[in-house]
Amino acid sequence: MDNVSAPPKDWLTALLLCLFLGGLGVHRFYTGHTVIGIVQLLTLGGCGIWSLVDLIMIAIGSYKDASGNALLKK
Repeated sequence: MDNVSAPPKDWLTALLLCLFLGGLGVHRFYTGHTVIGIVQLLTLGGCGIWSLVDLIMIAIGSYKDASGNALLKK
């Protein structure tokens, strides 16, 4: 299997997805965290709390994609 990592995900896209669709976990699917995305989808973003925490983490730049890469700010 190749050790080729996925290209970095865009910071603004992740931020907007979390802001508008965070309760559905769409930002988690975008960044490759599929299992956590499904859990957020089923719990409506942890009743909104989990989505709020993710939004803050994305905004301050501490959120990482599934490969462990920081989100790319263009």
